[in-house]
Amino acid sequence: MLSVGFKALFQREVLRFVRRPKNTFMPPAITNVLYFAVFGLILGGRIDQIAGFDYILFIVPGLIVLGAISNAFENASFSIFHGRWNEYIHETLTSPLSYVEMVVAYIAASAVRGLIVGIIIAAVGRLFVPISIEHGLFLVATMIVITALFAGLGIVGGLVARDFDDLTVMNQFILRPLVFFGAVFYSLETLEQAWQVHVSLLNPMVYMVDSVRYGLLGYSDLLEVAPAAYAEFAPFAALGVLTALTVAVMALDVYLFKIGYGLTD
Repeated sequence: MLSVGFKALFQREVLRFVRRPKNTFMPPAITNVLYFAVFGLILGGRIDQIAGFDYILFIVPGLIVLGAISNAFENASFSIFHGRWNEYIHETLTSPLSYVEMVVAYIAASAVRGLIVGIIIAAVGRLFVPISIEHGLFLVATMIVITALFAGLGIVGGLVARDFDDLTVMNQFILRPLVFFGAVFYSLETLEQAWQVHVSLLNPMVYMVDSVRYGLLGYSDLLEVAPAAYAEFAPFAALGVLTALTVAVMALDVYLFKIGYGLTD
């Protein structure tokens, strides 16, 4: 049963971004209107279908991943760093909450923001192209896992950062480039075999984008590039690995809280 302290911390973190929709929800909505207008309508009209899908529809899952994980990471990293910067995180640390409850509350709230942004982007995409969900449960599970994963990574970022510029660097110059090279705007099938194996498949974002695309469209690049004997299970294997990675990152967050890394400077 959830403790009163956990509920209070979770509610505080959710209200922190819900009360500022102009800062948290409007920017991704506007940005993705531009993405769909430029990449989908203008460029998409000049690009052949990819894997049997109109180009604008093919890029929807990748844009959902980009917005969801970026916001989950940003929310957690900013919340932790801002709490350190203004020293009000000490109130949380001295509360009767366990370290696990603290970490889960921060991750859950940040994942909620990521999921809301993902829904907003899907709604924006729906204005440009019909969208139907092929594997609903798989899609929901994937979105929960990847937003929780990047919320957990955001906690690490918030503890490591020494100033606000560090947070910008992490999000804009590390996270986003990896996503853009994660098959958001193209299919792995369009790449040469060497690039697929030695570069793209080493990028964890490829598996996240592919998993959401499988849940939303029913198409997976991994089904096409994986060995035939394992292709059928590739999306589920990817989700399993992402889930294990999420648990590992959460365990790291709890350990960092327990030793006071970055919290007692």
